[in-house]
Amino acid sequence: MSSRIIIDSVMSTIVLSLLIILGVLFAPDLADGVAVGDNVIDRCWKLNSDWRRNRHQLATCSVGFSGKMTGNIGKGTVSYTVTDPGDDPLNPRPGTLRYGATMIKGKVWISFQRDMTIKLAKPLLIGSFTAIDGRGATVHIAGGACLTVLQAHDVIIHGLHIHYCQAQPASQVMGPGGKVVSLGPVDADAIRLVTASKVWIDHNTLSQCQDGLVDVTRGSTGITISNNRFINQDKVMLLGHDDGYIRDKNMKVTVVYNHFGPNCNQRMPRVRHGYAHVANNLYEGWSQYAIGGSSAPSIKSQANLFIAPNKNKEVTWRQGNDEKSWNIYSVGDAFENGASFIPTGKFGAAKPNYGPDQRFPVANAHSVRALTRTSGAQKL
Repeated sequence: MSSRIIIDSVMSTIVLSLLIILGVLFAPDLADGVAVGDNVIDRCWKLNSDWRRNRHQLATCSVGFSGKMTGNIGKGTVSYTVTDPGDDPLNPRPGTLRYGATMIKGKVWISFQRDMTIKLAKPLLIGSFTAIDGRGATVHIAGGACLTVLQAHDVIIHGLHIHYCQAQPASQVMGPGGKVVSLGPVDADAIRLVTASKVWIDHNTLSQCQDGLVDVTRGSTGITISNNRFINQDKVMLLGHDDGYIRDKNMKVTVVYNHFGPNCNQRMPRVRHGYAHVANNLYEGWSQYAIGGSSAPSIKSQANLFIAPNKNKEVTWRQGNDEKSWNIYSVGDAFENGASFIPTGKFGAAKPNYGPDQRFPVANAHSVRALTRTSGAQKL
């Protein structure tokens, strides 16, 4: 073989290798046949085909104000599998969800053996350093009480279908650490955070509850709500307890990669006092409004896709006459079917100021359909 042929062969091999590398770098990533694109949360764990044996990797994938959830993993973490869909509020049986969430001390990572529907007899109190991971099964929590994070931190709620939640009277339940807790009446929210911090709510499908779907209240902060599907609901997401609860001024919540709709009316989210970074979400219509608030909230709406309904085109809503101290603005949002966004306050004033473990790249609004294609609970 001549030296020229050898050189040409070597060059061809080099060029082919470069093309393969470039293809890996720039072609759409695939996981389970689904394009991951620039959804940095899904990219983090879905590209690992052996995620079932590496469930704890999920804790490294969160972004936004929750930060990384690495406090939920490491030495001493107990892996617990739910095998029994039953529920006893005061004497939880081993194998049930309530037993895993309340009777195991320290860090616990909860998964599910099979598909199941759980009707909670009383609210489930989730303690600190608890991860509920529904991946690999279709898990419904429906028709009874639902989930509460009360004065707890470092909590992950992932991959659940939560719907038809019912209001509950005052009661006693087994709480975290195996201690009985007396509760007052509890509203019918799918997921309720009360004085909670560092909570990540990801890839759940939430719908048709008597009150709301997600409530972040009474001084809760450091929350990320991502990749969820919200459907068939009047009041969707409340951030801030009430207009008089000044402590919620410290509240910081990231709302990213969620799909709102169809048939959602209002509060996507409604913010009181605190701060919300609302980015790369898909809004499939609304009746009253999509984003709104009262009591001087700060809201940065960034690179969302708003598809207006046929009647009410305005995205925003406000209550009160103190708008001089508010900051609600849109940057890089996309508007379809005549949607409009009325800003309030100083443009650019509501910056998230994320730390190193909270930052994430916000994609162009025209990528939102792809970014939210796999929102909601999935059986992988």
